[in-house]
This record gives sequence, C-alpha cells and structure tokens, in this order.
Amino acid sequence: MSTIEEPELTRPWRPEDGPAPAVWTWPLGDRPALRVRSAGAWRYAPVRARQDWPDGTVRYQVEVDLRGDTTMVTRTYVWLQEGLRVAHGSGSEPSRRPTSNTAGPLPRAPHRRPPKGPQSGSATGPGAAPR
Repeated sequence: MSTIEEPELTRPWRPEDGPAPAVWTWPLGDRPALRVRSAGAWRYAPVRARQDWPDGTVRYQVEVDLRGDTTMVTRTYVWLQEGLRVAHGSGSEPSRRPTSNTAGPLPRAPHRRPPKGPQSGSATGPGAAPR
C-alpha cells in the first residue's frame, strides 16, 4: 500500500487575488500530461493549462478521471505536490494566445441545410397565404 497522499485541489483565480496569472496552453493533439494520485491509483491527466501566478506558484489545470469510472473532470493543482507526477511532456511550444480550439465562435457544421417545417414557413409552400 502506498503512503502517497492525494494532491490538494486549489481554487481558480479571482479578481480579488490581484493580477491575473499568465496562462499557457498547448495544441489539443500535443498536450503534456500529469499523473494524479486518486483513490489509491495513479490517474492519467492531460494538461489543459499551466498558470504562472504573480506570487511565483505554478498551477496546472488538468482533465482527470478521479474514480477510474471514465468520468472526466477538470481540476487545478499547485505544482509541486507528492501526489502529482509528470506523465510526459509536449513536443509543442506552449502559447499564451487563444487558439481556434479554445476561443471564438463554434464552427458551423459542414453541409448545413436550412430548417424545414412549420417553423420556417415551408409547410405552407411558396407563395401560400397565411390563414
């Protein structure tokens, strides 16, 4: 049995905390990952973002299955804790700029057809007079 304790969660940044942390992200296909100790096992946790706080602390926001039942949750942990380990790095440089994967409007589905039915007026046919 392991004596390694589960890592402590940290809360997100709030305006009353002072200056916002610098946030770094990676492309979705090449994110680094941590191992998070939870429920007696090491869980794989892809990194969503690294936060460099003005006080010098580093926090990692990860997606992790804490119970081993495939339910993914987002959690933020202060680095360095005994219950956190590096799983692997990334071959990509992190960015502080929003990417198409993290910001902006949702893309439109390809080959989108206009709606049909009474809500669009097509049920009455072209040129039909309303009743």
